[in-house]
Amino acid sequence: MTHYLIGLIGSGIGPSLSPALHEREAAELGLRYTYRLLDLDVLDQSVGEVLAAAGAEGFHGLNITHPGKQAVLPHLDDLVPEAAALGAVNTVVFDGGRAIGHNTDATGFARSLSRGLPDARMNSVVLLGAGGAGAAVGHALLSLGTGRLGVHDVDQSRGEQLVASLRSRFGAGRAVTCTPDAVRAADGLVHATPTGMAAHPGLPIDESLLREELWVADIVYRPLETALLAAARARGCRVLHGGGMVVLQAAESLRLFTGVEPDADRMLAHFEELEGEPAHAS
Repeated sequence: MTHYLIGLIGSGIGPSLSPALHEREAAELGLRYTYRLLDLDVLDQSVGEVLAAAGAEGFHGLNITHPGKQAVLPHLDDLVPEAAALGAVNTVVFDGGRAIGHNTDATGFARSLSRGLPDARMNSVVLLGAGGAGAAVGHALLSLGTGRLGVHDVDQSRGEQLVASLRSRFGAGRAVTCTPDAVRAADGLVHATPTGMAAHPGLPIDESLLREELWVADIVYRPLETALLAAARARGCRVLHGGGMVVLQAAESLRLFTGVEPDADRMLAHFEELEGEPAHAS
């Protein structure tokens, strides 16, 4: 029986739930499966160096998280069309000595939002963050029918690049760059930067921009209740934490690594068991 060796590359990933989620579901499926954390801060190596070492050591696949989803691109042998369109990779499958980049973030976020906030108004949505995760979320939001997506990133050129990518795929009128003030007139706000993570505490925008009619989704899941979600909840907003996204993208990654279809509902239940809160609490 194949013994799958999988890893996660990223910075500050000690609290990650990925090992528990993957190994538990793999055991339920009768698979031999080991999931290791490859923390860039601990290893003091670049994404490319860790990727090459993992391939040489016989890893079957890798998940990629902040800050490597775009930095990993030059080190891959090929990209599937979806990952190429997004310009970001969160899953690498080693196949015949080649490293193939995939992206399961977009489908993971889309499925989480559809489950957690199924009736959310989406005429106008603001996205904070145009990095690897933000790119996936932006494509997911427009795929779900967002009428107009405003993108804000502290790196203006990165925000402009994502908007150009979104326009080329979805049409010129669907995406624009914006300032955080656009939240005042939006139906929804999605946060896709590291701000709010355990290692990056704080608020990504002024909480005075939040209002009761706004729904707020955060892709951060460590902690589940970020400062942004706490502030939004206090102002009466409907909120969605990052738990559902992390579970559903993990399920798709596991399928890519093994060729076996995981039970997403079982993985969502396992998340609740681990965290004491549903993956789609709102």
